[in-house]
Amino acid sequence: MPVPDDLLDFAVAAQLAGLALTDRALERLHARGHPQLRVSHGYLFQHLVEGPVTIGELAERLGITQQAVSKTVAELTTAGYVHREPDAADGRVRRVALTERGHAAVRDAREVRAELVGELTEKIGADRVESARRTLLAALDIAGGTAAVRNRRVRPAR
Repeated sequence: MPVPDDLLDFAVAAQLAGLALTDRALERLHARGHPQLRVSHGYLFQHLVEGPVTIGELAERLGITQQAVSKTVAELTTAGYVHREPDAADGRVRRVALTERGHAAVRDAREVRAELVGELTEKIGADRVESARRTLLAALDIAGGTAAVRNRRVRPAR
C-alpha cells in the first residue's frame, strides 16, 4: 500500500527509499554468496575498483582513521574480498586491492541494483523511473554531493 502523499517531504522520502532499496540490495547480495558484506564495505570498495591504494589513502578518502580502515581491510581480507600487495615502486609500501571475489561482489552488487531498477520500471514505467533519477541527481547537485560521486569520495552520512 503506498504511503499517503502528504506524509513525507521530498528529502525524507528520498532517504527512506534509498535506505529500503539498499536493504533489499544487501539481502540479495547476501543470497548471491556474499553474506559477510555490509553497506559500509561499499564505501571502501568504491576506492578499489580502479586499482590498489594504501591504507592511508583509504583513510583520507573515507574521512576515518587508519586504524578503522585497517580493521575493515582485515575483515575483508579474512572474507577473501581484498588482499594486500607490495607497491610496485616501493616494496615497503603495501597496497590494498580487490581479489577476484571482491570484483565478483562488485559485479553482483551492480546486477542487483539493476534488477531493482528493472522491478521499479515494470511497476511505474521507464519514463517515470528516468524522471525520478534525474530529479534525485538534481537534488544531489543542489546539496553539493555531485563532486563526491564524480571523484569516488562518497562517505557515510554523519
